[in-house]
Parts: sequence; C-alpha cells; structure tokens
Amino acid sequence: QNYTRFEKFIPNRFHQKKFHIQSNVFNAKTAELLSHHQVEIQQSFPKEGWVEEDPKEILQSVYECMDRTCEKLTQLNIDISNIKAIGVTNQRETTIVWDKETGEPFYNAIVWLDLRTQSTVERLINRTPGRNKNHLKHKTGLPISTYFSAVKLRWLMDNVEEVRRAILSHRALFGTVDSWLIWCLTGGEKSGVHCTDVTNASRTMLFNIHSLDWDPDLCKYFDIPMEILPKVRSSSEIYGVNYISPDFTQILLWSAALVGQMCFQDGQAKNTYGTGCFLLRNTGPKPVMSDHGLLTTVAYKLGRDKPACYALEGSVAIAGAVVRWLKDNLGIIQTSTELEKLAAGVGTSYGCYFVPAFSGLYAPYWEPSARGIICGLTQFTNKSHLAFAALEAVCFQTREILDAMNQDSGIPLSQLQVDGGMTSNKLLMQLQADILCIPVVKPSMPETTALGAAMAAGAAEGVSVWSLSPEDLSEVTSEKFEPQINPEESEFRYARWKKAVQRAMNWETTEPVVNGKADASIFSSVPLGFYVLGSMFMLIGAKYIAGQCVLSRCD
Repeated sequence: QNYTRFEKFIPNRFHQKKFHIQSNVFNAKTAELLSHHQVEIQQSFPKEGWVEEDPKEILQSVYECMDRTCEKLTQLNIDISNIKAIGVTNQRETTIVWDKETGEPFYNAIVWLDLRTQSTVERLINRTPGRNKNHLKHKTGLPISTYFSAVKLRWLMDNVEEVRRAILSHRALFGTVDSWLIWCLTGGEKSGVHCTDVTNASRTMLFNIHSLDWDPDLCKYFDIPMEILPKVRSSSEIYGVNYISPDFTQILLWSAALVGQMCFQDGQAKNTYGTGCFLLRNTGPKPVMSDHGLLTTVAYKLGRDKPACYALEGSVAIAGAVVRWLKDNLGIIQTSTELEKLAAGVGTSYGCYFVPAFSGLYAPYWEPSARGIICGLTQFTNKSHLAFAALEAVCFQTREILDAMNQDSGIPLSQLQVDGGMTSNKLLMQLQADILCIPVVKPSMPETTALGAAMAAGAAEGVSVWSLSPEDLSEVTSEKFEPQINPEESEFRYARWKKAVQRAMNWETTEPVVNGKADASIFSSVPLGFYVLGSMFMLIGAKYIAGQCVLSRCD
C-alpha cells in the first residue's frame, strides 16, 4: 500500500498559551487515518495584542512529530518506506524572517492575529484616496489589515535592527510557516528550497491574484525588496527531497479543507472551526470580488500546468479561542466538554450576548478598533448563560459571513459543510443549524484539512498515488444537523447579536505617544479632565465659604 502524510501547524483549541504541531498518515486508497501524533509548543504574548511563536520550536516539534509517527507505524507493522509524500498545511499569514547563511530566525514568528501593526495599517489607510481600506483589493483581493503578512514584515523591517541589516547585506529570507518548514526540511542553509504556494502567497498583500506572482507595484507600496520573497509554486508538485529522510518527498497545500471536503465544484463551500472560523466558497477559475466584506483568495492550484481555482472567504479571528479564554482567563470551565454541558444545562443565553472581538473584527467588518463586549446581563445571568452565549457567538459570526457570501454569489447555500476540532461539540453544531436556518453537515473525521493536504500531496505529478477524480474519491460518512427552531426566533436572536456588534465598534484607537510611552494622563480625557478640575474648584470654594462663616461668628 502507498501512503501520504502531512505536517499540520494548528492551534490547540483549549489552552491559551499552547499550540500543536500535528502529524497524520493516511491510506491513499481508502483515505483511512492510520497514525497520528501531536506535540505542544509555546505561544508568547510579550505585550497586549502581540502574539508570537518560536520558529525553531516549531521546527523541532515537526521533527519530533515525524519521528513519533514513524515509530507508531512501525508498531503497526507498516513499512515507513511506503510513505510517498509529505504535505504541509499551516497558518497562512504568520510571518518569519531568517538568515539564509545560518538558518537562524532573526525574530519570533509574528502570528496571524497579532495586532501590533494597527498603527501601521491606520497610516496606510489614511494615505489612500478617500481613506479606502480596499485600495489594493483589485490586485490582492484583500483589505489593508493587520491580518496579512506584508504589514508584519514591514514592522520587522522597521523595528528589528538584525532584520534591517540582513536585508541590506542580502542575507534575509521571508516566508510564512510553510516556507520556513520546507526550506529547513529540504536542507536549510546547505540546499534549502525557498518557496511557497499560490494559496499562502495570496495572503501576503504582495501577490497579484490575477497574474499569480509577486507584484512589483505592491512590493514598492510596502517598500519590501522582492529578493527576500519565496518562489511561488502550485499547491501540488514536488518541491524537493526531504533532507531528514530521502525516502519522503516534499509537497505543499494550504486551503486543504476545500479538497478534503471534496469542494471541487463552483458554489461548494465549507467552514472550518479552529482558533478562528474560516468559511470558503469555491468560485471556480475566475476571482470574484466581494462587495460585502469577504476576501477573494486562491483556493488551490493542483499542478504546475493546472488552472488556479479561486474562493470567497470569510475569516473570523476568534472561535475556539473563546473557549480557551473562558477556561484560562475566567476559569469558569476546565475542559471544552464542560462548556458544552454548562450551555446545554440552561439551553439559552437568557438575553446575554458575547462579541469576542479580542483582535478586532475580521470579515465582514474589517474593524481593528472593535473590542470584546458582553451585554444583556441581569442579576439572573450566570456562567451557564455565558457559556451558551460564547457558543452562540461562534454561530452568529458564521451567519454574518454566510449572509455576505450569499449576497455576493446571489445563490444561497442550501447546507453548510463543516470541519475542525470544535465540530465535536454537538450543541454548537445544532445551534449553528438553528441560527443559519439550513442543515449543517459534519464528516465523521473532523480534520478534513489534514486529509486535503494528504490528498494534494498524493495526487502530485511524480507521486500519483491519490486520484482526485470524482469517481475515484471515497465516500465520506457524515452527520447532519437540521434546524429545530422557527426562522422568526432565529432572526430575532441574530438581530440582537448585530446590535451588540455595533456596541463593540470603535472602542480602541491608536494612542498618542509621548517620549516613547502612551499618554496616560487623566487630562488626556476631556470629560474626565473637566470633572477633576471642577471638583478642585468646588473644594476650594467650599473651604473659602466655610472660612467666611467662621469669621462671621467670631465677629
């Protein structure tokens, strides 16, 4: 038998400061999961809104995952030489810069939901005609946002001296996590292949989604030298031989859940529930520009000579991360299953609405100034109602991007295919069906992103152990959740959610900086300043009047 495997960099859904590297091995004939292993890595938060990971820890965890997975295969009496390809799927926008001569990263990886570039984004938008955040969308398919790699790279160039010097001396390489792993696995400073695929490149704001290559005008706009960028390849081809074990061949794919969910046809869609939510709808061989706050992105390109397939995408920053927040920050639950039990115990939020805008709001608003808000509280509200509101928040955010997608396409989805770790929560899946008013279909294996990466790897020219022809694809068993409430109730709850979202808007702005520190003076707040000054005058006046009264009595 022939097998394909992949290394997947995914968030551990229920621990705020840990992430997982995960490795899986699939049977290329039956799509059966044969073996898997995962390793925890640390995530750091050096300042409020900053999120970083150690690139070397990521790499070492991949090595450990590969070793442990192969050991498990050996215990199953499976010859590891039967592994024919490695596929990679990763956080697309997370940014790394490293030294091509030594292989050392110059700085930690800046994670996709990091907010340190908010002031940079505001400056960029302010200098565009009409302060238009969609100024670059005709080329990139993306709004100007903290989410994407170009502004993270620009921050590194402006704030990390080692990066600036390395670029001037032509030693620096830039990439997202896929580029870093592939470069290291194919030989690093000795023979490493510096490349990425079209799907990852399309999330940088430096890539032209029409020409399918880096755009000189975009690079000039951000003042980023093109020589540090990886070569752009298709999503399914041989990139090089794995330096760790020449028995394996290296392949790449990101938007793999569309493949794993068999969404090969125009109009098919899926939603992945992880740290965030990512709803993608296949739009075929031509990019469709959204008028309702969605991203236009490259879904996949399954071979050098194959056409690219595009997708509309709605990205939500906080989904599973809200569960970790309830666990680690508030301490109201110990495990994710406890959240489901709490919420199921009350069956309602009792009018409580939770907008988890911890990193601002992504699609369809693209509003970095928004912040999290919990509203509708009463003395009756308890932690069970908050747990229910947290699950509803995930569903309401999905409803917002699905509505935008239906408006852009003109053809409403009749059902939603789902995947990701949170789909094991049956209450969440039922709530999602209720709030969308359409069925939700969950495959028996929730991690179809992993399966998609393996399929693309196995289907690559030169590997060819996995056929992607519709007639050859295995049937995937699934569970369907039908709506159980009437549409009027769904619309009422959704309208209340939209009202809560408006309360979360325009909460945070870039503070003025004086001598390197934000001005924390109480007089920087005009109303508070008036209040304090008024109180001082009243106190002085009261003392004066009291003094006059005493003098009168003495006379």
